[in-house]
Amino acid sequence: MSLEVDIEKSMGGFRLEAAFAAGNETLGFLGASGCGKSLTLRCIAGIEKPDAGRIVVNGTTFFDKAPGRRAKVDLTPQQRKTALLFQNYMLFPNMTVRQNVMAGMDRGMQPESRDRIVEAQVRRFGLVGLEGRYPAQLSGGQQQRVALARMLAANPGILMLDEPFSALDAHLKSSLEQNLIGLFEEFEGTILYVSHDIDEAYRFCDRIAVVDAGHIDEIGPKDQVVHHPSSLAAVKLSGCKNTTSAVYAGEHEVRLPEWGVSVHAADQVPRDVKWFGVRAFMLRRASEPGVNVFRVRADRVSDSRFERTVMLSFLDAQGEAAAKDAAEEDSTMKFLKNHIQWRVDKLAASAGPLPEEGDEFLIEIPSRSMYLVTR
Repeated sequence: MSLEVDIEKSMGGFRLEAAFAAGNETLGFLGASGCGKSLTLRCIAGIEKPDAGRIVVNGTTFFDKAPGRRAKVDLTPQQRKTALLFQNYMLFPNMTVRQNVMAGMDRGMQPESRDRIVEAQVRRFGLVGLEGRYPAQLSGGQQQRVALARMLAANPGILMLDEPFSALDAHLKSSLEQNLIGLFEEFEGTILYVSHDIDEAYRFCDRIAVVDAGHIDEIGPKDQVVHHPSSLAAVKLSGCKNTTSAVYAGEHEVRLPEWGVSVHAADQVPRDVKWFGVRAFMLRRASEPGVNVFRVRADRVSDSRFERTVMLSFLDAQGEAAAKDAAEEDSTMKFLKNHIQWRVDKLAASAGPLPEEGDEFLIEIPSRSMYLVTR
């Protein structure tokens, strides 16, 4: 099983340039809204037509068009036999559960074979007893299970899911994730999974492609992308809350102009370094001065059930950060740029007091817990 994609498409001021290959695996597309993730899937399914490029699934060419010329190959969505699960599931409202499950199946199939496949999918997804109901009579979770059953019943060559949990609450999402895990384990072929949630992508996918402004910034095994990102887009999407511009200051030294400090890096600093990142939960409170230990003040504090988020300013900031004119930009953006976020585990901190707004103390940025990227 294989997938090869190399396409271009312009829509207004947006340009998609997607080139990648996938095998018998689950490949996640991770990126912000509007970056081109869903558009890529729609082009593969035949819902949208690229301006140029090539799409090949399991040896069958779906689309082939040279720039400025008529397409040599452009199969219809029905001919492509792909399965694309949308955010809203796209069930036919005038069809029953059974009819919806049958909707994508080969119309020339023998009735006995068709019924056997439908019954198997109904049982697999816990829809027994609901076969005669219409979508409006189903819960969100039941609708999703019908959509998944329809996907498998059609025996597609490739599975594609476009943020399938975006319309569900947290409790229902957790229980329905097990349906997908089982589905992915049984399906032999390529699965494409679109998400903007790094934890969700990490749970489901073997590899992750980071999409930014119509381009794939980087692609690789999920552990590599999450723990060793090589671009600012990947750093942010990996869940890192603290990113700022960086300037080379030595083999193991980097200057952070917006924070007004310099930090020592355990690894060698690239000469063309542009961005620095550190996860909010990796910061540590220090008891005495030392390497990468800074005097800070808690300027804002907010709580969730298990964490306290603290926005810290550097009391000894120098240079650009200290001299910046507040009128240059929006005050909220200036606050975010000049502060570093620290997330404190309330349970782990139970032995001592939690930081309060106005507190001044020492904080350490561990030299082995930072990201330094060049793009």
